[in-house]
Amino acid sequence: MKRVPPKTAVRRAKPKTRETAKLSQGKLLRYPFLLLLLAFVAVAVYQYRHGILYWLGFKVNSRIESLTKEERKIENLRIYEILGRHKDKVFGLDVSHYQGRIVWDSLKKDNAEFPMQFVFIRATAGKDGVDTEFTRNWKGAARAGLVRGAYHYYRPDENSLKQAESFIKRVKLGKGDLPPVLDIEKIPAGQSMDSLKSGLKKWLGKVEGHYGMKPILYSGERFYADFLKDEFQDYTLWIANYSFFADEIKKEWLFWQFTDKGSVGGIEGDVDVNIFNGNREIWETYLQNLGK
Repeated sequence: MKRVPPKTAVRRAKPKTRETAKLSQGKLLRYPFLLLLLAFVAVAVYQYRHGILYWLGFKVNSRIESLTKEERKIENLRIYEILGRHKDKVFGLDVSHYQGRIVWDSLKKDNAEFPMQFVFIRATAGKDGVDTEFTRNWKGAARAGLVRGAYHYYRPDENSLKQAESFIKRVKLGKGDLPPVLDIEKIPAGQSMDSLKSGLKKWLGKVEGHYGMKPILYSGERFYADFLKDEFQDYTLWIANYSFFADEIKKEWLFWQFTDKGSVGGIEGDVDVNIFNGNREIWETYLQNLGK
């Protein structure tokens, strides 16, 4: 007589509760998030691939100290990327009293890898503001062998001609100095944009007439594109852009302020770093043609 094997118990699947359904949805949602994160990392690595290699080069050669005290992650990686892409260009700074007492005698020698060739120094602000470190910085930059330039911080709601007169009174430009700079960054609070543009033109005209040099116009890239481009295309541009995705100087810019987080020997804390749109030979030709 054949033995009939006992029937095995058939396990019934438990019905999904609301909690288990939520867990399943959470797992599904996790994968797209991880994919997006991986995509972002891949884009960042590709964007700053040269910077990564350049940073490694600094580490291997133990020369990183001249640029940073600590690695500031993404911002520092961007700085290395830009330095690597523009190593044939000429570098410089812009400073004001916010940098405190600058040790000018050590600034140049402490930055051998990317020596600073020029510096823009804030002289005045508005109709009566004077940078407290201007005189000291102006003399110190000359002593350090840097090409100097002076800039005026424009206050939109103050008289433009008085602002120009204040700058002219305090800045004496000589042979080899860079053209005067008008720094405009703010939208006026008490006047129209047309009135602002009219004031800027008056400042530029008076200053050009005094020095015999066409001033340089400084602004943020977005501000210039939105408000100034149509009427100020004839001016040489010094543009600020610190964007994560900005890693090349544009052909229409003469100077590019690419970071306000630079670290340079002779200056404690952060400082703006700039690139001149040309190599050393073009730089020398530019300087020779100033004032002609």
